[in-house]
Amino acid sequence: MSVEIEKKYRLTKEQYEDVLLSLDELGAEFIRDDFEENILFGNEVLKQKQALLRLRRIGEKTILTYKEATDEKLSIKKRIEHETEVADFEAIEKIFNGLGFHEGMVYEKRRKTFHFRKVEVVLDELPFGLFMEIEGAMTAIAEAEMYLGADEFEVEYKSYPYLTYELGVRKDNKIEARFD
Repeated sequence: MSVEIEKKYRLTKEQYEDVLLSLDELGAEFIRDDFEENILFGNEVLKQKQALLRLRRIGEKTILTYKEATDEKLSIKKRIEHETEVADFEAIEKIFNGLGFHEGMVYEKRRKTFHFRKVEVVLDELPFGLFMEIEGAMTAIAEAEMYLGADEFEVEYKSYPYLTYELGVRKDNKIEARFD
């Protein structure tokens, strides 16, 4: 079982720029800059388990992810996560539909990924705001937070799917958050 441990922050434009500058000054390794389309599928079983099934497109690459909430309620999120790359987006989509899953949500994201000390730091732009996530061990997250001056940033407890549900646009029986 894989467990994802991360802390998310809602950023102002100024904080976003400051973190970018700090990562550069602190010698963080820039990994990549991506545009993502995230498609979430649902059914009653997933809803009851507080779980999600996601297909993520990054260029020609497709990543299938299953996430399930844990009982812990902390500012640092811990979730069960299983993830794998799949070869054919359309085939997986047809399989999901055949199994009774329905496409319920789509959100787009621009992501800058960095490796800093013992954590992964991502800076995300979504149609509804700017965010930073720090992923790693709890002590490593706290250390990175200190170096980046993030201890005063607004912690975002809601997931991107939840924020999309609140702030997205209802269209064709699903909720979307897309860039224009």
